[in-house]
Amino acid sequence: MLVYHGTNTIVTKPAIRVVGYNKDFGYGFYCTKLEKQAMRWAISKRDPHIVCIFEYTPAPDLSIKVFPEMSDEWLDFVARCRKGYSHEYDIVEGPMADDEVWNYVEDFLSGQIRREAFWELAKFKHPTHQILFCNDHALESLTFVDSYQL
Repeated sequence: MLVYHGTNTIVTKPAIRVVGYNKDFGYGFYCTKLEKQAMRWAISKRDPHIVCIFEYTPAPDLSIKVFPEMSDEWLDFVARCRKGYSHEYDIVEGPMADDEVWNYVEDFLSGQIRREAFWELAKFKHPTHQILFCNDHALESLTFVDSYQL
């Protein structure tokens, strides 16, 4: 499977990033199978806007968690990761809580909206996808293919 990484530099050898704010699935190297989403990520960075393409072939000994869609389990997992909790997975894959969805998550966590209201608001969002490579062993499943500048 091809996956894409939007950035501002050509990344031939991905590295684990442990900087900035807590992200949906924790720290690591994020990619997506949706090329348009990688393009949006690249455009959000300073120039130049680069999309890197990787071949993803997971090793059988990796611990992989896949969320096929937004669910209560996904919501609880994202909430824990965004609070800074760690998990035991090498790779985590699933929908992305973009800025708007994350606002709904924060409202849910603060008690401003109930879980049912979260799902009503979140169901109208466009499809998203992210895959997080959490450690160096997980990164071994990626092979750089190409890159291009937007």
